[in-house]
Amino acid sequence: MPDHSFTSPSSNTYSESTFRDVIIIGAGASGLMCAATAGYQGKQVLVLDHAPKAAAKIRISGGGKCNFTNMDISSENYICQNPHFVKSALSRYPSSAFIELVERHGLAYEQRELGKLFCSERASDLIQILRTECDWAGVEVQTRCAIQQLSYEDGLYRLTTSQGVFQCAKLVVASGALSFAKLKATGLGYDIARQFGLNVIETRPGLVPLSFAGRWQKRFGELSGLALDVSVTAGGRSFNEAILFTHTGLSGPGILQASNYWQAGEPIVINLLPKKDVFAELLALKKQGASLSKWLQRYLPKRMVQQWLEWYPLNDQPQPDMANISDDSLRHYGEQLMNWTLYPSDTAGYDKAEVTLGGVDTDEVSQKSFEAKKQPGLYFIGEVLDVTGHLGGYNFQWAWASGVACGLAL
Repeated sequence: MPDHSFTSPSSNTYSESTFRDVIIIGAGASGLMCAATAGYQGKQVLVLDHAPKAAAKIRISGGGKCNFTNMDISSENYICQNPHFVKSALSRYPSSAFIELVERHGLAYEQRELGKLFCSERASDLIQILRTECDWAGVEVQTRCAIQQLSYEDGLYRLTTSQGVFQCAKLVVASGALSFAKLKATGLGYDIARQFGLNVIETRPGLVPLSFAGRWQKRFGELSGLALDVSVTAGGRSFNEAILFTHTGLSGPGILQASNYWQAGEPIVINLLPKKDVFAELLALKKQGASLSKWLQRYLPKRMVQQWLEWYPLNDQPQPDMANISDDSLRHYGEQLMNWTLYPSDTAGYDKAEVTLGGVDTDEVSQKSFEAKKQPGLYFIGEVLDVTGHLGGYNFQWAWASGVACGLAL
């Protein structure tokens, strides 16, 4: 394996080798779900994680309340080079199954817009449910345990770690991806895949704010904190959700969604008035001789309208006489409002990304068991795979579904 992912074994590494039926690398959403499922099947399960606490990403997600699933889940909510890959696991463990689990534990939750489900109190309540399930299933969880070396011989995986040497017949990689570096995210899972000859799809930040340079960064900075309900299109996909102006560019749910489809050098297109027949309303303004500024302020914040009319004055007039504007000019202006085309300079990077696009090639893995086709007893689940959900609880549902499918197959 590449040296950057593994330190050399320390001189005080334990010499004894401890065997488990299953070892899972990663105590996150998919890893804990898989562990509990396998434990209930009678397997001896050990979960290892190099971070100080289990499920750190759950703890901070959704503003500390964790958007843990969605009422409406389908394969259309996922990005994967093989669009059919997710169907089996999602159909066998739908969101209703996870809702039933948390309800058995008495978790208070709330439904928000677009079918999103959040913990009513705090995400740590959800973590406690997962830990309780693991306890009931007899699962061991070892944090602060760094993987130093990994080898495979005679049908067994041998892991040299900072907490000793362990062996197993089945090894599950649930190590997550590169987003949230502050939570000690690493590319360990990709290194393991490459070690055993599996292809890894190039990764990039997903569900991430977009940055702008030059005059647009300055302009957006002046509107920082302002939110708009719009439609955002990138890479042929459109999302009707809010955007947020920031000091470096654009964020908010609509931008995060679009970022999964945006490629460097390509534009994003924003429809500022997605629910309006803009041209018809502009013609009505002309007939009435009414104010363009006042009309825009019906639908957009005053600060935005003031800036917009400075950036895009109609017929180069700050306060145009609508009665004297040609229909063609109104049509072009309406197009500008509905197709505001912008060119981001970059994403805000993995530090601000909620997920990672790309990962272990799903063609290398069974969609039913998640076992690597080339390597017996090696499994990959959760975000380490080339599966990325839209914003709205879809990535957590993928973690639950892939964890359960793998756990049942171990």
